[in-house]
Amino acid sequence: MPVNKITWDRVGRVTEPGRYMYTFGWLTITAGDLAIWKQYPEAAFTLLAHHTEADASIGEEFHLGAFDIAPGATPPFTTH
Repeated sequence: MPVNKITWDRVGRVTEPGRYMYTFGWLTITAGDLAIWKQYPEAAFTLLAHHTEADASIGEEFHLGAFDIAPGATPPFTTH
């Protein structure tokens, strides 16, 4: 199963916490998420689905999970 990652650029570098509509559904971004992006602008968060039974007509709900602060970088250590 592929893991979907999302970057600050992909969400339009939003500056306020809130619930935003994107092509994949609704995304809730917290103040903590924004603090990480402000410190690590290239960080990529895991996109997590939030399942609700209340009203399926509103679209899928997502929030941000674990993050990688340098998604394209090679590890700073070597293994032997």
